[in-house]
Amino acid sequence: KWMCEYCTYENFPNALKCTMCRGAKPLSSTAAIITADNLHEQLKPLRIADSEFSKQSTHLHHHQPCTGGKWSCVICTYENWPKSRKCIMCGSAAPTAPSPVGRLSPSRSNLAIIPTSSPERDYSSSTTKPMCRVSEIREDRGTLVKDYTFKKISRVSNSRRSGEASTAGNNYEYERRRRQADWTWLHACQGVVEGDPVPVEAFLESGGDPTRQLTASEVSLLNRPSAFDIGHTLVHLAIRFHREDMLAMLVSSIDGGGPGLKRVPSYVAPELASAIRRHAATIFNAKHSHSLPFPFVTEFTTFILPAEIEDLPSAVQEQLFEELLDKDVQQQLESEPAVINWSVEITVQLGSRLYALWNRSQGDCLLDSLMQATWGVFDRDSLLRGALADSLTHGGHLLYPRWLESETRQARQLEFSLSEAQWAEDWSSLVGRASQPGASLQQLHVFALAHVLRRPVIVYGVKFVKSFRGEDIGYAGFQGNLFLLLFDYILIKHHLTPVALGYTRGHFSALVPVEHSRTHDMGVPNNMVRVCYLPLVDSERKLLPIHFLTKAEVGSEEHLLRQWLDVSTTDGGLLVAKQRAQGHPLLVAQMLEEWLNHYRSLAQMSGTPYNRTIPAHDFSSDGDTDDE
Repeated sequence: KWMCEYCTYENFPNALKCTMCRGAKPLSSTAAIITADNLHEQLKPLRIADSEFSKQSTHLHHHQPCTGGKWSCVICTYENWPKSRKCIMCGSAAPTAPSPVGRLSPSRSNLAIIPTSSPERDYSSSTTKPMCRVSEIREDRGTLVKDYTFKKISRVSNSRRSGEASTAGNNYEYERRRRQADWTWLHACQGVVEGDPVPVEAFLESGGDPTRQLTASEVSLLNRPSAFDIGHTLVHLAIRFHREDMLAMLVSSIDGGGPGLKRVPSYVAPELASAIRRHAATIFNAKHSHSLPFPFVTEFTTFILPAEIEDLPSAVQEQLFEELLDKDVQQQLESEPAVINWSVEITVQLGSRLYALWNRSQGDCLLDSLMQATWGVFDRDSLLRGALADSLTHGGHLLYPRWLESETRQARQLEFSLSEAQWAEDWSSLVGRASQPGASLQQLHVFALAHVLRRPVIVYGVKFVKSFRGEDIGYAGFQGNLFLLLFDYILIKHHLTPVALGYTRGHFSALVPVEHSRTHDMGVPNNMVRVCYLPLVDSERKLLPIHFLTKAEVGSEEHLLRQWLDVSTTDGGLLVAKQRAQGHPLLVAQMLEEWLNHYRSLAQMSGTPYNRTIPAHDFSSDGDTDDE
């Protein structure tokens, strides 16, 4: 570093001006500093004038002082103005009496140091003459005594240490902010500005909030004020830099599945929802064996919407579904070619219309969907993610062969192949995603979770993944059946009620029916069991595929369907699976009752003469409530 010749502050080598006083950098910084090694050779002994000599040498006071009446700090030697109560450089308090600042005698033979007697008088007689420095004292004009020399060197050393401490403090604060920064979020902001969608997708897949705003510290770390400003979001940046594709991706990833707030049962009754999750945590059997290395549930329930919804006025029903369902997912699954609700016989005659429930869509949508389809709440405590990670860790020796055979078969169909190292790398990535909060999950994870829940999973998904312009860009491949192929059929044949999920572009949703009074088992009334009929064929009457089959099992799909599911055929010849619900558990029923009471009150208010509007609560799609 180089030392400023005005304030002695040590600056970085690439600095052109002093950071403190803005003084210009000297041409040769080494020549302006006298080191302690050769200082005694350049200085000559000098007599220091006492008070009597000072009185006799009053003619010396007529010379212009080089310090201008300032007082010198005893810590860093910085010369401050007389009215300053603290040192501008180091912040130390001013002495009670101004510290003596030496004056240089004009004598060439020796140099007398005479203390100033009156700061006010010295200040009034001072001019704009530059300050005298020890480094500029020539040998022919005399030098200071050794005592003064070593004091000056000590002060310069103290100043150096003070400057280093200040610089170290600034660097520590900067490094601390760098360590604490969310670089996934900052890289996403840079990706929008630079037109790179990869970091933006990584941020969204990790559960990032697209409405997150930049803070002052984050803007300073990005160090590009022309592009980033406090309060900007990814949406703001995409609009500003005309990133249309990224803007569509960000808008589609914002929670809510459409405009408006969301009021799901777990938001209306957060205490009951917490109690349901605590109860769900107690039904997991975490004991492992070589033949059954998966944690699995010991209690089974199926969530369906209550029949009391049909008793509400049509306007209130419309508001209820608007606040409960994911309208975008519902529209995509029902649009041509329809994936759900395409059969009038199933939806109307058998009363088995499916509805896509809204979830948080923050990387845990698969886990939320399975918890909603069974218990009607979100997986806020990551129960299923922990069980999933445990399954892939302890049951990998059973899952890996089926996964490898299925992936190899698909690779051959696409006319490409991978090495063993590449397959192992893909498998390690899937295992790592299972334990990473907010990480997106794949078809293998659905297969493993089916074994955790000990129930078949039927996925109704779009066939092709579309771009933001509506163009087909790839094959989705999620639609189909996932059975408990790793378990012995004899042990679990009485737990064959499937769970239905919907899949759109990178998002899972729970598909549940509404309970109807006429919903019964093939025309026989039963008040205890509600049955929903799930189609096992698509709109073209083709069987839904079964995933992760071995080579020996390929070709026996219909036999496997009848083995793992309770299959029947409708009057129209459609192959369907029965989803039975034994009624809600007590906690779930209480949660649904509190949720329905809100809409019942809306119905009552809409029937009054004055028709007062119920104020909306803070149950929004931006996240959970404080109680939740």
